[in-house]
Amino acid sequence: MRISAKGEYAIKAVLDLALRGGDGLVPIQDIAARHAIPQRYLEHVLLALKRAGLLGSKRGASGGYHLMRLPEEISVGDVLRAVEGSPAPVEARRGPGRRNGDETHELGELWEEIGKAVSAVVDRVTFGDLAARALARRSAVRAMYHI
Repeated sequence: MRISAKGEYAIKAVLDLALRGGDGLVPIQDIAARHAIPQRYLEHVLLALKRAGLLGSKRGASGGYHLMRLPEEISVGDVLRAVEGSPAPVEARRGPGRRNGDETHELGELWEEIGKAVSAVVDRVTFGDLAARALARRSAVRAMYHI
C-alpha cells in the first residue's frame, strides 16, 4: 500500500497534536517546522481534518489546532479517509496480452484480501497507540543515553 504525502502529513500532524494534547492549541507553524512540512500544504491537510470533525482550531496570534476527540478515539483510518477519501479497491493491472478470463479473478480476490487487511490495521491503530509508542521510544533513548 502506498500512502500519499497528504496522508503521511495528516498522520504526522495528528500524532503531533496527540503528543501535545495537554498543551492546548498548537500553532500550525510549529507542526510544520517539527515535521518539515510546507506550511501552505499543511493548511489544506488540516482543513480537511477539521471538516471531518477530527480537529478544531482558533484563529489569531494565540490560535492553533487541537484534537476534537481523545487520541484513543481517532484511528489512523479515520485520518486517512478524511484526507484521501474512501480507499479505492485494488485491482489487477491489465496490460497487453491479458484477457478477462486469465488469472485476473484470482488476483482480484488477493487484492481484495490485502485491502481488507490494511483497512483492519489502520482502523485498529489509534493515535493513542501511536503516542504511547513514541513516548516509550523517547524514554528508551533517554535511558540509553542517561538524558
